Amino acid sequence: MSTKKGLAFLLVSIFLGGCLIRCTSDKKKEVDPSPQYRTWSSYLGDPGRSHYSTLSQLTKENVKDLKVAWSYEADDWGQMQMNPLVVDSILYGVTAALRVVALHAETGEEIWQFGDSVKVWHSTSRGVSYWEKGDDKRILCTRGSDLFALNALTGKPIASFGDQGKVDMRSGMPESAKNKFVISNTPGTVYKDIIVMPLRLSEGPGAPPGDIIAFNILTGDVAWVFHTLPEKGEEGYDTWSTDPRESRTVGAANNWAGMAVDEEAGIIYAPTGSAAPDFYGGNRLGSNLFANCLLALDADSGKRLWHFQFIHHDIWDRDAPAPPNLLTVTQDGEKIPAVAQVTKQGYVYLFNRLTGAPLFDIEEVPVPQSTIEGEEAWPTQPLPIKPKPFARQSKDLTEADIGTFAENRDELLEFYASADKHQYAPPALTPKFLLPGYDGAAEWGGAAADPEEGILYVNANEMAWNLQIGPQDKIAEDTPMGQAAYQKYCVTCHQTDRKGLEASGFPSLLDLQLRKEKTEVKEIITNGKGMMTGFPQIEKKEMEALLRFLYEEEIQHNVVEKIASDTDETEGKPSYKHTGYNKFLDSNGLPGINPPWGTMHAINLNTGEFIWSIPFGDTPQLGERGKGTGCENYGGPIVTENGLLFIAATKDGYFRIFDKHTGDLLWEYALPAASFATPAMYEVNGKQYIALACGGEKLGTKKGNQIIAFALE
Repeated sequence: MSTKKGLAFLLVSIFLGGCLIRCTSDKKKEVDPSPQYRTWSSYLGDPGRSHYSTLSQLTKENVKDLKVAWSYEADDWGQMQMNPLVVDSILYGVTAALRVVALHAETGEEIWQFGDSVKVWHSTSRGVSYWEKGDDKRILCTRGSDLFALNALTGKPIASFGDQGKVDMRSGMPESAKNKFVISNTPGTVYKDIIVMPLRLSEGPGAPPGDIIAFNILTGDVAWVFHTLPEKGEEGYDTWSTDPRESRTVGAANNWAGMAVDEEAGIIYAPTGSAAPDFYGGNRLGSNLFANCLLALDADSGKRLWHFQFIHHDIWDRDAPAPPNLLTVTQDGEKIPAVAQVTKQGYVYLFNRLTGAPLFDIEEVPVPQSTIEGEEAWPTQPLPIKPKPFARQSKDLTEADIGTFAENRDELLEFYASADKHQYAPPALTPKFLLPGYDGAAEWGGAAADPEEGILYVNANEMAWNLQIGPQDKIAEDTPMGQAAYQKYCVTCHQTDRKGLEASGFPSLLDLQLRKEKTEVKEIITNGKGMMTGFPQIEKKEMEALLRFLYEEEIQHNVVEKIASDTDETEGKPSYKHTGYNKFLDSNGLPGINPPWGTMHAINLNTGEFIWSIPFGDTPQLGERGKGTGCENYGGPIVTENGLLFIAATKDGYFRIFDKHTGDLLWEYALPAASFATPAMYEVNGKQYIALACGGEKLGTKKGNQIIAFALE
C-alpha cells in the first residue's frame, strides 16, 4: 500500500466537502423522491443494480458537447472491468493488476493506492464495495482468496478486520476447499454490517462447493452460509444422484456474477451458475438444486425464502451471467415489486420479488435427450412466454443466415449442416451449434433498469460457437509427469498441440520460453489470469514438471511418473471432456453468422413487449460495410431519468450515448482503449460526470491503462 505524499490536505478537503454535499442532500430528501439514484456508492449504482441515475445536467440537447474532464493513468495495463464507486467526492477503482486506487472525483488526482507494488496479479476485478457507520468508512476488495477491509480515506488495512485487515474467503467453506481455487471478480453485496461475497471457482472436476457466504464487515467473521450444494437432510439434496458435498468431482453451483439486495424487505437475490464439471453430468444426475437458480435469501440469516431454477441439470455452462435488477412493474393496474434476471440464453425471467411468483407464464418445454453413455439430460427446460428472447436462437437460423461476408461460405455451410441446432441439444460427440454462445447473449455487465417505469435495457452478443465433448484422454502409465499435467489441466483450452485457440481468446503456448519467465507463468497457473481459473492445488513436484513440459525441457530431464487424478465416480462408465471453446468464425476471423453481431434492446417489462432493438457497434475492418453490423460487447449500460443511455462495452472501442426512448444514436467518442466495463455517473460540486475504465486487451484489442471522466465544459 502506498499513499501519495502532499495530499493530506486534499483528503481533509474532500472529507469536509463530502460532508457538505451529504448535508445538502439530506435537506433535499423531502422534495427528492429518489435520492438513492443521485449517487454511485454501490456496484452498478445502487443495491438494486439498476444502472440508473436521476442526475439531469446532461440532456439530449447538450451531450454532443461532452469533453474529457480528466484522465488517470494506472501503473499497469490491460483489462479493467471495474465499475467505479464514488463516495464523498472520492472515486474508487481497481486497475488491471488488482491495485485499488482512490482518486479525486473532480480532478482524477490520485489520493492513495493499495496493492503489491512488485507482484502483478493477472486476475480481473469489477470493482469494490463501500460501507460506513458514523466516521468508520471502509472499502472492501479482494485479491486471490483474500477479502480486505481498507480505511476509505487512507487505503490502509483495518487491523481489527480478520488477520490485520484480511480474511481468507475459504474460511467459510469446507476443509476440502482449503487449497482450491477461490477468488471473487465481482464486488460483494453490503447489507447492514455484513458483506455477501460472490465466488469464482474452478469449472472442472474437483471444484469446491459454491457456498454463498456472508462476512461481518467489522470483524471478518463468517455471519452465515447458504449451501448451494445441499448437505444430507437439507432441501434439494434429493435432486442429486450422489452426495454433492462428499463427491470428489462435483462442485461449484456458485454465484460469481454478483447479487442485488432489497434493503427494505431484507432480501438478497443471488443468481447461481452451473455445477462442475460443466459439460458432462454423468456423475451428478438429477435436476441439481441449487445450481442455475435465482435464490431469494433472508439477508439477516441466509435462509432460503424462494428460488427458481432456470436450467435443470445444466450441461451447457449456462451460468446466470449478471446480477438481477430490482424494479417496479405495473400489471392490471397494480404496482408489483419485481426482480428481473437476464440470462446467457437470451431470455428475461421476471418474478414478484417478495413471493417468487412469475409475472409472465413460464412453460416447461420438452428438449432433446443425451446420446452419451452415462448422461441423462433433463427432459424439459423452463422458457418464459414473455418477453421473447433478446438474441437469436440456433433453432431459428437457416442457411441464408450464414456467411454474408465470408470468403469460405461453403465451408461454413458444411459445418452448419452437420451440427445439431436444436435448443438445449445436449453436448455430444458430434458438433452442437451453440447460439447464443458460451459467453451468452447477456454478459456480466448486466442490464440497466428504469426502476419505477419498469423498462429494461440490455445489450447482447450474437456469437455462435461449437459445443462438443469427447472421451476423456487416457494418460498412459509411461507419460512424463509434465505432459500428463498438461493433459489434465491445460489441453481443453490450449489444445493438444499447444497452439491454443487465438480467435477464441486462448493463446498459443508454443515458444513460451521466448516470451515469459517461468516465475510469471507459474504465477498465472497458480492464480489464474483473466477468465482462466487458477490451479493452486498443483503440488510443487507436479508444477515443476508442467513448467518443464511448457518450456520444452522435459525430455532432457526424462521424468516419467504417474500423477494423481480426480477419481471418476461414474462406476466404470466412460468419462467425457469438453473439446474446447471454438467460435464459429470465417477465414477472416469474423463471425460466421450474418449480422447483427451485437445488439441493444429496450424491453417494457410491464407488458413483456420490446420498445426497440438496434445493432450495437461497428466492424472497422469491413470499412463502410461494417457500419451497423454490431460487434462483440462486454460491460453494461447506464440510463438516466431524463432519457439518456450511456454505454461503451464494444470491441470497436467507442463510448456511445443513445436516446433511451427510441434507440437513436446521439453521440460517440473513440476511446484510447476499449472499455469492457460499466461506467459510473456522479456529481461533484454541482457538476455531473461519467467515468469509465479503458483497459482494452480483451477480444484482441490493444491494451490501455486509463480511467476517463467526461463532463460538460
